[in-house]
Amino acid sequence: MATDVTIHEGAGAVGAHSHHDEETTIWEYFTWSTDHKVIGIQYGTLAFLFFLLGGLAALGIRAELWEPATGDFVSNARYNTLFTIHGTLMVFLFVVPMGGAFANYIIPLQIGAQDMAFPWLNAFAFWLIPPAGFIILMGYFIGPVESGWTSYPPLSIINGEGQTLWAVGIHLLGLSSILGSVNFVVTIVNMRAPGMGWFQMPLMVWAILATGLMALLATPFLAGGLTLLLLERIAGTSFFQTNGEGDVLIWQNIFWFYSHPVVYIMVLPSMGILSEVLSVFSRKPIFGYKLIALSSIGIAALGFMVWAHHMFSSLEPTLRIPFMITSMIIAVPTGIKIFSWLGTMWRGKIQLKTPLLFAVGFLSMFVIGGITGVMLASVPVDIHLHDTYFVVAHFHFVLFGGSVFGIYAGIYYWWPKFTGRMYNETLGRIHFVLTYIGFLITFFPMHFLGSAGMPRRVAWYTEEFTDLNKLATFGAFILGASTLFFIANAVISLLAGKRAGDNPWNALTLEWTVSSPPPKHNFLEQPIPAIDPYGYGTEEAKAYLAGERPVVHMDGSMSYRANEATDMAAGD
Repeated sequence: MATDVTIHEGAGAVGAHSHHDEETTIWEYFTWSTDHKVIGIQYGTLAFLFFLLGGLAALGIRAELWEPATGDFVSNARYNTLFTIHGTLMVFLFVVPMGGAFANYIIPLQIGAQDMAFPWLNAFAFWLIPPAGFIILMGYFIGPVESGWTSYPPLSIINGEGQTLWAVGIHLLGLSSILGSVNFVVTIVNMRAPGMGWFQMPLMVWAILATGLMALLATPFLAGGLTLLLLERIAGTSFFQTNGEGDVLIWQNIFWFYSHPVVYIMVLPSMGILSEVLSVFSRKPIFGYKLIALSSIGIAALGFMVWAHHMFSSLEPTLRIPFMITSMIIAVPTGIKIFSWLGTMWRGKIQLKTPLLFAVGFLSMFVIGGITGVMLASVPVDIHLHDTYFVVAHFHFVLFGGSVFGIYAGIYYWWPKFTGRMYNETLGRIHFVLTYIGFLITFFPMHFLGSAGMPRRVAWYTEEFTDLNKLATFGAFILGASTLFFIANAVISLLAGKRAGDNPWNALTLEWTVSSPPPKHNFLEQPIPAIDPYGYGTEEAKAYLAGERPVVHMDGSMSYRANEATDMAAGD
């Protein structure tokens, strides 16, 4: 007896959604909400505001470095404060929360869930961020922090009272990260739609799962270190005092055991975004899906074995070699991703939309950052280049060239889903070109400055470095100006952008089967995922996009039939 078993409602949830669903009001974005989509927008908007503040601090740094003498634009103390604020805002209040923004908005939709596993906890995790940011910034007025975003003792012990507020604010951000990660991991493990196995999950989901696991394991170490730092400052303990029973290197070990994994916590969401964007705009299935998925878990595991390469110059010589080896090995899972992405694009039907431009920008910049990373993983090279501008160049090619380019790719890709409107393609391309050129002009010369011996974190340098520093400063202001085109594009789109439709990219993942923006409760029917979320060009994908329902027969064969829910919606 032949029996048909439906395995995909797919577009069956499309059409009947928003007519009977309550719309989200503007006011909800400024108040407490347990809707994961609202929380995602709150995360992203607040993070972008901190990005603008961090960018202004960066322009202040580069303005001071226009000339070799100190005090041309700001004093030495103010310069120290600027690079401390810049690093703190960009790492802890922009890139990390922006990963939370995408995870909150996209992940429940991609796995077919109605919301996060713990909606109230999700909202609480977000509302820890505004007071944390406020506390950190208030330190600027009561005793500016001058110890950098790494806050090494003994400098962070003798700093002004703003350092105490800095530690309290970072503590709150760490708690937010832990609570958010618990939610992401539990949601992904337990709330996937029926029929979505581990290797049917979108690669963005794999990336967020790996990110959540890393944050859960790493962040408590930072919390412990911050607690010791606060006790040192407030209670007079001597955990890090060199003239007591303490050891200043304890902080470095604790901090980097968290902060090297946090590099991948910042980059992995952007890698997940790349997998979505490259497949859609190449109109090809992902090359090496399982390898990309498992390499995310590999990066999460290896990320905890490399922290001491930040300490080669202060590490026991016998310990340098093991950490040099692990630091080089971690390039392997990253290389798997890059070659798989290139294989995805190879001979694809490339659509040069803005999301793809930023995704390719990520690829080119991150490869340069990866090459210099392998160089710095070599003990003799690292000791020679330690605390020079070569390290600044490497760090920014990984985190701006990687994370920020990936974030922009994700914003443009899901902008129609977030807002229900299309962005302006011309403004998007101008934004990309200025960002790409400005970034290269700013940070590529720093490789040469560092190789020649220019130290980082100081406002003074010898005259021989003047020309390259002026070039870098010129690029920084181009990079800053590029952001204005993004803001203009966002405003124009929100006010007068073309209506996007449910699935303007003809994508196959579940978030594109609901309206744009999605209804309040995501799915009115139980969604069951596509057999292959990246099966572009296949007959199954064509049937799916045509609104047909795939079914599997008892003999294992598959056929398609018209989706009744879609037909009824069309009749409406």
